[in-house]
Amino acid sequence: MNFSPLPSVDAASVPADALVLDVRENDEWAAGHVEGALHVPMSDFVARFGEVTEAVAERGRAYVMCRVGGRSAQVTQYLVQQGFDAVNVDGGMLAWDGAGRPMVTESGSPAFVL
Repeated sequence: MNFSPLPSVDAASVPADALVLDVRENDEWAAGHVEGALHVPMSDFVARFGEVTEAVAERGRAYVMCRVGGRSAQVTQYLVQQGFDAVNVDGGMLAWDGAGRPMVTESGSPAFVL
């Protein structure tokens, strides 16, 4: 088998207007997320695949993110195998927070990475 390296970027270089695909679970999302991100928990990914492909078709490259980069790497690999432009965000939300990138919550409480 030929495994090509997984396309990835660091959190600091994700464009502000990028399509961020957050594959974390609901409790993680509620604690803090990237404003405007598309939230599709990995457990719902197959069922909501059409929603994801629509967003990628409309907005271009998907920057896939989870807490540290493991789940998002699996989703990125799957998207790339299906012919979509997707990159894994190295270090996930922990790196995003560490880079000082903004996070929000729906409740308005201070955002944090769960």
